[in-house]
Amino acid sequence: MTKELDIAAIKKIIPHRYPMLLIDRVIDLEEGKKATAVHNVSFSEKFVQASSENDPVFPSPLIVEAMAQTGAVALLSTPDFHGKTAYFGGIQKADFMEQASPGDQIVLKTELTKIRKNIGIGKSTAIIDGQKIAEAELTFMIG
Repeated sequence: MTKELDIAAIKKIIPHRYPMLLIDRVIDLEEGKKATAVHNVSFSEKFVQASSENDPVFPSPLIVEAMAQTGAVALLSTPDFHGKTAYFGGIQKADFMEQASPGDQIVLKTELTKIRKNIGIGKSTAIIDGQKIAEAELTFMIG
């Protein structure tokens, strides 16, 4: 079953808060399998303001963090992991094709490909206007 989550529901699943909560809404969730979330890039974000005075962008490492948060929602929404915390275990094969700028909406998709005990692996993509801007394979540790 798929479902959507607003910011209040997301905050019940993952511990992140402003300014490090980098997903604005989950638009599709299959608990324990995959999630699709969005982040609306705004010039009012301190990370964007600090990136460049002439060409502000949403920093690429934070795109990876947003993909990881999307995967954490998919993982932690299951009864087995409810109330736990997902930590970064590793980033493999991260590629960046484009930048995200103020006004862009980043669609973040993470599919969990393997879950064993307290370790999960997910494949993630970040997309703007139908074009992939980043992809990575992420490892999660459940604590």
